Amino acid sequence: MHSASPLQQRAEQAIRGAASGLLELSRSIGDDPEPGFQEHRAAARVASALLDAGFDVQAGVYGLPTAIEAGYGTGEATIVVVGEYDALPEVGHACGHNIIAAAGVGAAIGLREVADELGCRVVFLGTPAEENGGGKVIMLERGAWDDATFSLMVHAAGAGQVRTSGGSSQALDYSVVTFHGAPAHAAFAPQEGINAGSAVTLAEVGIGLLRQHLPRDVVVSSIATTGSAVNVIPESATMELEIRGNSAESWETAKTRVRQVVAGAALAAGCTYEVDVPSPGYAPLEQDPDLSELFDRALAALRGDDPSEWDSGMKLGSTDMGDVSRYLPAIHPMIALEGTSATPHQHEFASAAVSPAGDTAVIHGAIALAWAAIGALEDTQVRARLLAAQRDRAPHPRGHWFDAPIPA
Repeated sequence: MHSASPLQQRAEQAIRGAASGLLELSRSIGDDPEPGFQEHRAAARVASALLDAGFDVQAGVYGLPTAIEAGYGTGEATIVVVGEYDALPEVGHACGHNIIAAAGVGAAIGLREVADELGCRVVFLGTPAEENGGGKVIMLERGAWDDATFSLMVHAAGAGQVRTSGGSSQALDYSVVTFHGAPAHAAFAPQEGINAGSAVTLAEVGIGLLRQHLPRDVVVSSIATTGSAVNVIPESATMELEIRGNSAESWETAKTRVRQVVAGAALAAGCTYEVDVPSPGYAPLEQDPDLSELFDRALAALRGDDPSEWDSGMKLGSTDMGDVSRYLPAIHPMIALEGTSATPHQHEFASAAVSPAGDTAVIHGAIALAWAAIGALEDTQVRARLLAAQRDRAPHPRGHWFDAPIPA
């Protein structure tokens, strides 16, 4: 069983002392869901809590109106705690981002208590639009993690705690394909039309036939619209495509093959087409082994039980924290909401996220994150490894999203 160091004990005391405010923060965000890039009230609540806790807070950072950066202290190491607070359409906070936000604020408060002794700077990053906008990818390209030594956050999950180490997520690519044809009267002169709807049908059939030949860990899903009247040959038609894979390699293979199908469908139907990528793709998670072990050990001590191993092939959904984890040491552990049978993206999970089980996850998640970060910096070998990795790392490349407008 984990024995907390004096600094870890002080951090825990600070978090428990702030518990009532953290739970109010979690429930107020959970009861007031806002979609990605529009989380103005949630961001304001988070910023206010951090300001009250003695952090230097900046809102609207990195060109994103609902992004937050709050810092405290100085030192050779910089710990970046990550928060999310965007909700899903129709089902609200059914992914428990209210818990992520409050646990992250709690961890930052605990780390602030001992930052001077640890010789570190504590930074909280509020990252918008994880669900459908890739806020972290945009912030990453704009330099949000350039000065970080390591980064960590915690995500709510259904019942049954699993280990952080060995857990990963699916890569994700979202795109919109628009086929362009020519309209005509569907009964009087169909021969004069070029049917964009036919291109969609051919693409759907082609993707269906392709699935047998894709890697087994790949998932391709799509929806399509035309907007045309039944007696008009559709002049345009749109497909929304989502491609997921358990590895970056299989994901890239699938994207190439699906794009080839789309091009072939357009050619066969006589259409032109364009592919728009309105939000960043997500890379698979890479969990840092030392930070993972420290978090799991801390959470097991708080809960009184050990986490289960990952089943073979088991993966999380997709998260833009994956891109962060491929740039610097990071973890994205899950914390189970005990007593619920619901899983994320269900109405029942949104209710659980503002229940006593959700409250417990906020406090335990905050303490475990703080203990993991403190443990990493108190261990001379782990600290040296993390600092060496930071020194050897170049600033993140400024890619497509560096100067792109905020995705719709």
